[in-house]
Amino acid sequence: MSVLIDDSECVGCGACADICPGDLIVMRNGKAAIDRPQCCWGCAACVKECAFSAIKFYLGKDMGGAGGFLTVKREGKTLIWIITKPDGAIVTIAVNSDEANKY
Repeated sequence: MSVLIDDSECVGCGACADICPGDLIVMRNGKAAIDRPQCCWGCAACVKECAFSAIKFYLGKDMGGAGGFLTVKREGKTLIWIITKPDGAIVTIAVNSDEANKY
C-alpha cells in the first residue's frame, strides 16, 4: 500500500474519497478509510486533495525515498509538499498549483 490515513488527523470531509480514481477510499464512522489497500496504485491524488495532512504517501526505496512519507498542505494556491525522511528530517517544497501541471 502506498498511502496511509491517520484517523487522528482526518476530519471526515470526504474530499479524498471523492477524488480517488479507483474508488478505494470510503467514509466509515465519519473518517476516511482505504477499502482495498492492495488495489491502490499510488497516484497520490488523495494526498494532494487532503487539506489536513491526514493522508501520508509512503516513499519506498523503489521511489528513492528509503521509507519516508510525503504529506501536502495547501495555503491558497500554494501546495506545500512535506517530506519526512526516515531519520525524522523534514524537507518542504512549495508548488504553485496554477503552474503544477503546466508542463
